[in-house]
Amino acid sequence: MLPFEFDYFKPATLKEAVDLYQYLDKGGKKPMFFSGGTELITLGRIELAYTEAVIDIKDIPESKVMRVSADHLLLGSTLSLTKIEEANLFPLLTKTASEVADHTARGKITLGGNICARIFYREAVLPFLLADSKVLIVGPEGKKVVPINDIFQEQLQLKKGEFLVQLATESQFIAAPFISIKRRQQWDTGYPLITVAALKLGQEIRVAISGLCPFPFRSKELESSLNNKELPLTQRITDALAKLPKPILDDVEGSAEYRLFVLRNVLSDVCSALVPVGS
Repeated sequence: MLPFEFDYFKPATLKEAVDLYQYLDKGGKKPMFFSGGTELITLGRIELAYTEAVIDIKDIPESKVMRVSADHLLLGSTLSLTKIEEANLFPLLTKTASEVADHTARGKITLGGNICARIFYREAVLPFLLADSKVLIVGPEGKKVVPINDIFQEQLQLKKGEFLVQLATESQFIAAPFISIKRRQQWDTGYPLITVAALKLGQEIRVAISGLCPFPFRSKELESSLNNKELPLTQRITDALAKLPKPILDDVEGSAEYRLFVLRNVLSDVCSALVPVGS
């Protein structure tokens, strides 16, 4: 149970959802867009989230789409991680998202909910960062399509009253060789220590990381060091680690030093999997 009450609204269209938000916001209701509800329940119980009006966008048709065209995959933001896993239309996303939380939770957690969450990890965004995907955002100013690498800076930079509707990914990225590795401090459950998703396009490796910093990220500077074929692999990894953003998490899941140690080994595994011996 949540320690507060709220009004519940379920709009049928994008315009209705946007208009509702503006109306409720003007009335001081602190409205919140809602698709799976797991974060509101989790954070609301410990008084880190509060709203007087929930706008449930799950039944808006555009947010539920799952469609493959000749050159794109289109995924709606309110698709559950379980549905995405079962369809397996984007294998790197399937592998990365299939290890978020547990099976029961993934049936409720949505793609957009994970990407826009306040929790550190947000692993589902990693494949889209690697694939230069585009996002459809809707808000008071209408619809806009933006490259995810332009609008995701530590988090999805949504303006007040905006929400994520869809993500579009080109087929060339979906078909590219990939690897996704999750490391936990112990056992096979619980919060991850480090998650690394990687994709090989041509001769270049792209890498996106979750669990190292208080936000998921892709660093082109790190990738440049990792792809420097003039240096031995161990030096490439050392140079890549020097390009990491700050801060490095240091908490009960693992110290900053231990996280960096694990990341060094994971990057070695990534390169071994995606780069031929001797390259």
